[in-house]
Amino acid sequence: MPELQKLYDAVLNGDQKTAVAITQEALAAGVDPMELITNYMVPAMDKVGSLFECEEYFVPELLLSARAMKGSLELLRPLLAAAGAQPAGRVVIGTVKGDLHDIGKNLVASMLEGGGFEVMDLGADVPPEKFIEAVRARNANIVCLSALLTVTMPAMRTTIDALKTAGVREQVKVMVGGAPVTPQFADEIGADGYSDNASAAVGLARKLVKQG
Repeated sequence: MPELQKLYDAVLNGDQKTAVAITQEALAAGVDPMELITNYMVPAMDKVGSLFECEEYFVPELLLSARAMKGSLELLRPLLAAAGAQPAGRVVIGTVKGDLHDIGKNLVASMLEGGGFEVMDLGADVPPEKFIEAVRARNANIVCLSALLTVTMPAMRTTIDALKTAGVREQVKVMVGGAPVTPQFADEIGADGYSDNASAAVGLARKLVKQG
C-alpha cells in the first residue's frame, strides 16, 4: 500500500513527478480517487494557500503546487467522471474583452482546480458571448472575470449585463478580480464577490457555491 501522506507532501512541495507516481500506485492498489482528492490533495492545496497568505510561499511555489495537483488530477478525472462524482463547482474563467493579460487568471484557474472545482479556462480577450456559451455548455455555477487594465474594467459590467440579457445570470455567481479592481467596483457592477489573490478566490468560490 502506498504511503498516501507522501501525496500530500508532494503537492505541498510542488513535486509533480512524485505526486503522479504516488497517484498511480494508489490507483493500482485500489484506493478510491475521491479519497485521494478529499483527504490529501485538496488539504495540501489549502495549506499552500495559507502559506501564500502569510507570505511563506510566493507565486512560483503556488504554480509548482498547482502543477503537481494537476498532474495527479489528470489521472483521476476519467475515473471520477465514470463514477459520476461531482466537482465542488463548475467554473468558467477568462480575462475580459480587450485585455490580454492572463498570468493572474491562470493562477486563479490552477488554484480553483486544486480546490476541487471543474474549470473551463476561456483564455484572454474573451467577449461576453463566449462566457454565455460556456456557462450553457458546462452548466456552470461560477463565472470568474479578470481585468488587469483600468480601461478594460467596464467590460466586466458589459459581461454581467450580457449574462442577464441571455437569462443565465440567475444560475451563476460572478467573481471578479485583477490589479485595478476593488470591492466597491465589484458591488457597483453587480458582481457576487471580489478577490485580490488566487488563494482567497478558492475560499470565496466555496462560499458562493454554498449560497447556491
